[in-house]
Amino acid sequence: MTEPSGERWALILGASSGFGAATAKELARHGYNIFGLHLDLKVTLPKAKQVQADIEALGRKAVFFNTNAADEGKRNKVLDRIQAILNESDPPGTLGVLMHSLAFGTLRWFVPPDPAEAVTKAQMDMTLDVMANCLIYWTQGVMYRGLMGDGGRIFAMTSGGSTRVVPDYGPVSAAKAALDSHIRYLSFELGGQGICVNAIRAGVTDTPALRIIPSAELIVSESLKRNPTGRLTRPEEVAKVIAHLCHPDMARINGAIIVVDGGEENVG
Repeated sequence: MTEPSGERWALILGASSGFGAATAKELARHGYNIFGLHLDLKVTLPKAKQVQADIEALGRKAVFFNTNAADEGKRNKVLDRIQAILNESDPPGTLGVLMHSLAFGTLRWFVPPDPAEAVTKAQMDMTLDVMANCLIYWTQGVMYRGLMGDGGRIFAMTSGGSTRVVPDYGPVSAAKAALDSHIRYLSFELGGQGICVNAIRAGVTDTPALRIIPSAELIVSESLKRNPTGRLTRPEEVAKVIAHLCHPDMARINGAIIVVDGGEENVG
């Protein structure tokens, strides 16, 4: 691996809250400037601005884009802008990290008693596109523009729901299972270029994404029963693991689903 000589940047998809926000700030502590992508309306926009301010308070640059990550045209505009910013420095900056932490999908049963409550094709397609397939399209955009090279890291947030039945979680579970597969194939295709691609499976964590699940209280109570530590996982703990995986010494960890849950998955 060749250490980059220019500025190091990370691109976080879903940077305004939860795992994405925690990782953006942790990587800033490790010397990365941050490109953050988020989709917030006026009422939640202060969260994104606070994350950006926290990064800048650490002495790093923070360039945030409030846009739809699943829109092809907007994705290309963001990547073009990122490429331009990287080329502004001398030597040019490099994108060392791409993280997919998008949590926007449909929470419905496949075949509920009331047909009107069943998930629709449009909802399934949207959930798979945002929470799984987006990783492919952003990776393509990064690679074909030459923004990431030897030593790069790509991460995606998966969940135990990819292999376990959770009420209301069916469409998201399908997306997470697809995401796990995408990680395997990307690691195979990019490993020869010195790029490591891994999924992070966190334990149950109190994030905005968790709170919108109708069965969230049940999920939390069951997690607290199972977890040997007696508490939920914290976003900052997951972020620290991701930061360590970015170290050059971690280059043999590739194509893995890395569990960060205090032992929760092993119980029950």
